[in-house]
Amino acid sequence: MAGARVDRQAPVLGGAATVVTLGLAVAVAVARPETDVPLFAGVRAGLAVDGLSAVLVVTVAAVTTAVLVFAAGEFGPGENRGRFFGLMLVFAAAMLVTVTATTLPLLLMAWEVMGAASWALIGHWWRQPERVRAADVAFLTTRTADLGLYLAAGAALAGGVGSLSLDALPHASGPWLHLVTAGAVAAALGKSAQLPFSFWLSRAMQGPSPVSALLHSATMVAAGAYLLLRLNPLLAATGWAGPLVAWTGAVTALALGVVAVTQSDLKQLLAASTSAQIGFMVMAAGTGGIAAGTTQLVAHAATKSGLFLAAGAWLTALGTKQLSALRGAARRYRLVGGAFVGGALTLAGLPPLSLWAAKDEVLASARADDTGLYAVGLAAAAVAAVYSVKAVRYVTRPLPADAESGYDTERRGTRRTARTTPAPLLALTLAAAGLGVLTLPGPASWLKRLAGTPHEPSPRPWELGLSAGVACAAAGLAWWWSARPAPAPSAARRWAGEWLGLERAAQAVVVRPVLGLARALAVFDDRVVDGAVRRVGACGLAAAGLARRLDDGGIDGAVRAIASGARALGRRARRPQTGLLHQYYAQAAVGFAVLVLIILLVR
Repeated sequence: MAGARVDRQAPVLGGAATVVTLGLAVAVAVARPETDVPLFAGVRAGLAVDGLSAVLVVTVAAVTTAVLVFAAGEFGPGENRGRFFGLMLVFAAAMLVTVTATTLPLLLMAWEVMGAASWALIGHWWRQPERVRAADVAFLTTRTADLGLYLAAGAALAGGVGSLSLDALPHASGPWLHLVTAGAVAAALGKSAQLPFSFWLSRAMQGPSPVSALLHSATMVAAGAYLLLRLNPLLAATGWAGPLVAWTGAVTALALGVVAVTQSDLKQLLAASTSAQIGFMVMAAGTGGIAAGTTQLVAHAATKSGLFLAAGAWLTALGTKQLSALRGAARRYRLVGGAFVGGALTLAGLPPLSLWAAKDEVLASARADDTGLYAVGLAAAAVAAVYSVKAVRYVTRPLPADAESGYDTERRGTRRTARTTPAPLLALTLAAAGLGVLTLPGPASWLKRLAGTPHEPSPRPWELGLSAGVACAAAGLAWWWSARPAPAPSAARRWAGEWLGLERAAQAVVVRPVLGLARALAVFDDRVVDGAVRRVGACGLAAAGLARRLDDGGIDGAVRAIASGARALGRRARRPQTGLLHQYYAQAAVGFAVLVLIILLVR
């Protein structure tokens, strides 16, 4: 009974909790509190809200509030609403601890909770095996990369960073510094779905749309980028980590942008675009553009959460997320369509919307560091315009006469949107469009001081003009090209559409060898280790049997023979004892005669 009541009240309780959290987030962003308590010997669990984490705390709380308000209308009675809203709150709380943690152990704890909560949320509909498998793939992939944080912690201790403070990690001694950096970079790239870990994000699309909206915007995927931004001094201390991270982000932004262009599923397109857009944040972290990466993170969080919520609203109403079936969806549901178009144009990087300005901040840092990075980043920005306009083109086409034939491919659609849909969609769309103000000279200088990088480069006028021209040209080309008949799928297109075959490659390069090694070790354990134990046991049993036989037939037999002989001698000794005196004399005489005979013979 209590469970049913909680399930009914879960949306209200969850929404109230996020509103309170948002109020507290704004308060702590202003007050900038910090605290720490003893955790282990010489290690403290520290939390602090500084310039960088203040921005993230408010962003996480605001996006979580919008997503949970939307989700209140998406889940009906009997759909485990209590479990869903509870896990979403745990998920967001773990992200808040992640962005405010000042020591590695506390960060690692929150990191693990976030991964476990994401697994449960992606597999929310656990009675459907394909969703459970998707959750397993996502969890195991990120979990493999997460081992890097354990490596970093161990190397930091070995390198003399006994406090495990994040600020102290760049001071690890000798080769341990490189191991600390390698572990942190691997964990961050895995969490943020950067190459070669990107494929898990495709699997994460099996979860409910609100999970996708939160996971892809302000929480789990953003956590890796945030960690790299936070640990920029550590990247700079090694010399090699900064360029590696920057180029990984740039290549991911370009390659996963191409993957997004080839998708025929709206959520898969948005998922690939998430990896691509996070790539810009990672590139900023590698080049020292902390404020630029933070601006990109905040603008992307608002944009992507709104787009996923719009896709979720259509999935609920029409029962499909296939682009071909969503033709005219923006015309049929105009409010959702308007929000989606606004978010998609922001994602395209068209001026004067926020991601255009934020991306130019990132590109300015890249150009100051390496012209090649700037060129790859600019190409990735052009690809972003292509996949965004592709989505807009599909959903804004005239509604076909046979539209109903393409619906209900995923589930039975309701043919309506929930009452809780408009408010969060409009709020996120307006935020996505307007957050470009953070790149204006005054706010940009404030944000750079907040991030501790007041001398970070800003884009020059020609850079702004060039990126705007590239984005508009790519968007126009994509609009014109999408009006043509779809080309026949080629091998390259199928390869890109399957996320570059990364999951198959992981299966071939990692999973199968590991499983093969595990099977070989199991055989070795069964036949050699356990076999040796069994043989030792068998030898022990055989020796015990031999000892038993020796004991029974030898020692016990000898004892029995001695006893039998003694009894026989006793019986013979009793025979002369007749009690007749003359017989005793005769025996004594015989004995004396024998004795005399012996003496004579011996002599």
